[in-house]
Amino acid sequence: MSETAIENKEVTWNVQGIPVYGTITAPADQAAHPAVIFVAGSGPTDRDWCSPLIQGTNGSAKLLAEALAGQGFITLRYDKLGSGPHVMENVPKLIGKISMQYYIEELTGAVETLLAEKNIDKDNLFVLANSEGTIHAVNYQLQAKKNLFKGLVLTGTLVKSGGDLTRSQLSKLYESLPDRELVMKHYDEAIARFLAKEPFTVDPSLPDIMKTVLLSLETPANLPFGRELWAYSLVDHVAKVKEPLLVVIGKKDIQIDWETNGKALETAAAGNPGASFVYPENANHVLKHEEAPKEGLTAQNAIMNYNAQNAVLDEEAVNDILGWLKKFKKNTGYW
Repeated sequence: MSETAIENKEVTWNVQGIPVYGTITAPADQAAHPAVIFVAGSGPTDRDWCSPLIQGTNGSAKLLAEALAGQGFITLRYDKLGSGPHVMENVPKLIGKISMQYYIEELTGAVETLLAEKNIDKDNLFVLANSEGTIHAVNYQLQAKKNLFKGLVLTGTLVKSGGDLTRSQLSKLYESLPDRELVMKHYDEAIARFLAKEPFTVDPSLPDIMKTVLLSLETPANLPFGRELWAYSLVDHVAKVKEPLLVVIGKKDIQIDWETNGKALETAAAGNPGASFVYPENANHVLKHEEAPKEGLTAQNAIMNYNAQNAVLDEEAVNDILGWLKKFKKNTGYW
């Protein structure tokens, strides 16, 4: 299928007095087209799914937006809270405002901004979210009173709560410590106080990474979102989604286990006849193609290659997404 010419347009909207910046990538014509909004993952991840914490500027969202626009979709991607070129001017405004509700309002602004475009088929609005972004997409869908997504594409989807995931990772990291049980006991006690909104003291004998995690939790700029995320379990909310959804977890994803997470999500969405699940053989967490065997991948080398200049989207994952979007749009003669 041949691709159509595309063009970009910069847009902005405000959330609680803080500007959000984004890019619309669309077919270069004036016809009405179905639309997809992208929601980035955790941390300072910008509209292209790039981050100062990860080397490279070859972000998956930009590549996906161009691929979808070339097949007749209008896309909008944006710099999520605390990311992008305007982050330094916005950070002072964020303290105390970062919350699940803020992210819903951020996505609401994206929806309203995109629907204001003249060439949008308003009956065919979808969302494509990655990692932590899947939480915000699902929350929006369950709370919105209007402008619901016709369908949701959830990629690199989290299952465990932030707290459970972090604890399991730390426990595995320090499994060889002779006093591991005591270390985890001190950690669990600090977390219990954190969740109870009580002050806690970080035991100086804890490993450095664990101390960093605990100290970051009480950083004012991370609250109240940190507490909300720590206790949030996506499977409980996915079970309430009635609209079609596609879950995409690559088998080369070293952050999310496709078998464990896929099974949990399949069980949660068992009552949704429009739910589909695909597990591309060589896709990583950000839907790039990964040649190396999974057993040879480490978290460090895999993540550092996410946005490498020679990294390309996984063809199987992209085709799965495109095929699903076309299946669930209304038959309006685009294809």
